[in-house]
Parts: sequence; C-alpha cells; structure tokens
Amino acid sequence: MRKSIATVSLSGSLSEKLVAVAAAGFDGVEIFENDLLASPLGPEDIRKRAADLGLRIDLYQPFRDFEAVPEDVLENNLRRAEEKFSVMERLGVDTMLVCSSVSPDSIGEDELAADQLRLLAQRAEAHGIRLAYEALAWGRHVSTYDHAWRIVELADHPALGTCLDSFHILSRGSDPRGIERIPGEKIFFLQLADAPRMAMDVLQWSRHYRCFPGQGGFDVAGLVHAALRAGYTGPLSLEVFNDVFRQAEASRTAVDAMRSLLTLEESVGLASPPGHVVPSSFAFAELAAADTEPLRALLGALGFVRTGRHRGKPVELWEQGEARLVVNTAGASRREGPALTALGLETPDPGAATRRAESLLTPVIPRHRAAGDVPLEAVEAPDGTELFFCRTRREDHPSWTDDFAPVLPLEDTAGAEPGAGVTRIDHAALTQPWHRFDEASLFYPSVLGLQPNESLDLADPYGLFRSRAVANPEGTLRIALNVAPVPGERETHPQHIALATDDIVATARRVRDHGGGLLPIPDNYYDDLRARYGLADDTLVTLRELGILYDRDEYGEFLHCYTVTLGRVFFELVQRTGGYRGYGAPNATVRLAAQHTAELGLRPGERR
Repeated sequence: MRKSIATVSLSGSLSEKLVAVAAAGFDGVEIFENDLLASPLGPEDIRKRAADLGLRIDLYQPFRDFEAVPEDVLENNLRRAEEKFSVMERLGVDTMLVCSSVSPDSIGEDELAADQLRLLAQRAEAHGIRLAYEALAWGRHVSTYDHAWRIVELADHPALGTCLDSFHILSRGSDPRGIERIPGEKIFFLQLADAPRMAMDVLQWSRHYRCFPGQGGFDVAGLVHAALRAGYTGPLSLEVFNDVFRQAEASRTAVDAMRSLLTLEESVGLASPPGHVVPSSFAFAELAAADTEPLRALLGALGFVRTGRHRGKPVELWEQGEARLVVNTAGASRREGPALTALGLETPDPGAATRRAESLLTPVIPRHRAAGDVPLEAVEAPDGTELFFCRTRREDHPSWTDDFAPVLPLEDTAGAEPGAGVTRIDHAALTQPWHRFDEASLFYPSVLGLQPNESLDLADPYGLFRSRAVANPEGTLRIALNVAPVPGERETHPQHIALATDDIVATARRVRDHGGGLLPIPDNYYDDLRARYGLADDTLVTLRELGILYDRDEYGEFLHCYTVTLGRVFFELVQRTGGYRGYGAPNATVRLAAQHTAELGLRPGERR
C-alpha cells in the first residue's frame, strides 16, 4: 500500500519536511495547514516541489468547526471552505480532512450536521474535491468514529466519506471491529498514530504524546486489520503530534516513521521483509578505553582473565564463564574514560539478521577487514551503539574469537584465584539520547525481534528516569533502554553491564577483597527491606555489608549490587532465583541516589 505522513509529524520548514519525507521513501504527504501558512513558498511552488521529489499530496488538513451551526455561522463557514478549496486546487490535492466541531456554536443534532456536510460536499464536488469527516476524540458532540460514520451515512453524498484516526479511536477505548461495517469505498483516509497508555486529558495526550506505531501501547495493527477487511485501499498515513519529534532532526524522524510503517505492514500481512533472526544471548560487550589500567584492575577484581589479543588491532579479549568483554583502545576518549560502545549478539544466522536490519532502514556500519579476518557484520542502534551479529565457537560458522591470538595472563592477574563466579552477561543497560528513546523502543522489537516490556518512570534525585526493557522470549538476552531526565544529561547516566552469578554473596566478597569498589547503599534501605519483606537479621547483615539490593516478584527473587562507576561505565552483579523476570526497578531510586552520592565523594549519610 502507499505510505504517507503528515507534515506536522516532523520538525523544520515545510520544504525541509518534504525533502526528509521523500528521502525516507514515502509515497505521499499530508499538508498540515499551519505548515503551509508559515511557508514562504506558494501553493504552486509546493505542488511542484512535491512532484519533483516524487511525492503526491494526499490530504490537506484540517478544516475545523464547520457542521451543525446556526445559519449565520454556516454562511461564514461556507465562505471559509471556498477559500480552502481554491488553495487545494493550487496545491493539486483532492481530499480535505474535516474535523468534528469543538465550537460552542455547534448544535448536537445529527440531521443538521448531515444536511450541512452534504451542502459542503456539493460545493467540494464542484472543485473535484472529496471530504473526509473525522471524529475528534474531544469533539463537542461527535467524538467517536461510529457516530461520525452515522452522520456521513445520513448525509449520503458521493464526495463525503469518513477519515479514521487510530489515536482518536483507541484513546477512547472504542472497539475498532465496528470499522468492518463501514463500506471500504466510504473510508476516504486512514491516519495512524500510537501512544503510551496515560491517564490524562485526551486533548493534551493527543497534542504532546502521540508516537509512531509500535512505540506505544495501542493495538494499531488490529485497527488496520479492521480497515482492510472493510475494503480500505487508500494510503497508510502517519499523523503524529509529539514534542520530541518536533525538535529532532527531520530526516532521522522520517526514517523512524518509515520503519514503523514497514513493521506495521509486516504485522498485518501486507509485506514480507526478511524474517526475524532473534539473538539468543550476548556474544560479548565491547568497552573503549584510552587508558586501560583502571579498567584492567576492575576486570581483574571481577574475576575476568585476559585470554586474547586481536591479530591486527589494539583490542583485548577478557573472559569468565560465558561472559566475554572486549577492550578496545582505538579511538577511545581519554577524557571520558571507559565507555560501552558495542554489543556482540549471538545470532543463529548473522547474514539473515543483517538483511533484516537493512530492509528496515538500519545503517550497516562499513568495516575495514584485513585478510584473514572473520566476516563480522555490524549495524548501528539509535544511540550509536554498534550491534554485531556473530557466532561464538560453533562448528557451523566462523567464530569471531578466531581473530584473537591466545596470550598469557597479565602479570598483575597471574596467580590470582580464577574467576569470581560470573557465568554470563545477564543484561546491558543503554542510556539513550533524550530524542531517541521512542526510536529505540521500536528498533529493538522490529529489527531484532525482542519483546518490549512496559515503559517505567523511575525517580532520579534530579528528575524522572524513563526506562523500558526488551528481551528475547527465553530471557537469555535482555537490554534495558533508559533515557536521562533532561536533554543534554546523557553523560551523567553511564551505561552498564550486568553480570550473572549463582552466588552473589561469594562473588561480591571476591570482588571487594580484590580491590573492586562496590557501591555503598544507605542503611535506611535495609531498614525498609526488613519492614517490606521480613528478611532475617543475618541475611540483612550480609546484604548491608556488601551493598546488595533485594527484590522479588511472583516468579522468584533478585539480588544485585553495583561497582563504582569508571568513566562512563559500571558493572552490576545479579543473581536470579526461581524465574524472576525483572531488573530490580523498585531499587532504582536508591541506586541512582547512591551513585550521585559517590560522584560527590561522600559517604552515605554525609552532606556537602
């Protein structure tokens, strides 16, 4: 099906928006009236510009507050409409969106609304224009799609149909299955938007928090299914009002929008991109560090051993159990210290995973490969993290570890007791740029096939910290996506790697005894643990001693503690028992506050 997007969904001038829309591969565009009014280009110029870019102008919108009004108001409304019809002819667009009225002048009489819309449709038909009547969720008298359809049916004019908007329908909890009773030829237009589930005024919800399909909590695919079963054949068009999107780079937002439509088409059976190749686990995590000595000391305390050096690059391999860390000194920032820059994803078919990513407009990272290097493809996640699709020591595929030559342990780790009980990487936490969180929420499920959890707001001492986790169905690969409280604060919220252990007390003691600094947790937290869970005194003493936090859910228990931050990265030690599925979210507030305290060089309870 044709793909379209409303100009209100993007930032910039109208000309910039048209360029971004075309570059992302859209077929058409809805011209939002405010964008036209603010443009220095005349309607004829915009028409030519769109045509030069290969875009059709699918809709002019919106025409507001027309129907069910007294005669004197109607006369002025018809005059307004004739002016807009003239503009539309100059633009070369044949469909206009008419919103249900919110005017205090409107009267709640369906027959009057139908009569006046029929009159408007007669005027429109004389200009070769169709009218798509849409129920605003906050309309004064008409606020549901089925009510709008009854009025269109009552008006009974060939130039009058209905526009279905997923936000207006789903935000009110209306059942979209009723759409199937509308003749497909009378559905003139279909506008799509998702949104997070929120308890707030629907107008404010609509104006500020819409997002692209797949980024929120609505069943947009179910609504599209209903429209298709009704016989709708027009474009799938995105209309998103979002404060973040209006400030972000238009070209990047347009690509994100197209990815959402491609994924939506796949979910409703309209397209068949290469199928998901869901990663099974972490092959490695890559840390960049200009000065490796502090990082080496921390890795040694965590029980990792240096096992290899890349044959052609300044890169080391550190291992413990199935947990592998790659330390890269090339291009690292000495000022910022160590940072998490890449994740290796254990993937059944790396080539198919790359093709899937490319089909959904994901940038493939060009790589310089020396003779003899193992083929290794990487794509770029929304925050710039490199994601490698790879295999590790499997007979059916070259292993990325073959690029590393074995080395002897470092002198400062030689002779140390082997390992700290770490078995694998449990999850990685990636802090997103504030304007990339929604994009990441769509990217990981659509490109990698990971399943998203609900978005959470966590209390940071300096604001709310938004978080959403994605994972494969088995829970063997988990990624937590976080966004800092305010724009520009990404550096104050480092990335982290969570390492799994079967005995966190023994592991934490080993780390501490070998010089790995563990994040101290305030005594007040453990007093609260006693009240909430009734933990035994000796257990609380141990947890307090090592800074271990505790949580439980219906499936089991979760114990976790943290190292101090080194540069822009820190480590978490985690122990899951009985199938616990979460990430210790109730403890996030305490952890974030403890990290702020540590950054100030204070002990818990001290003030500066």
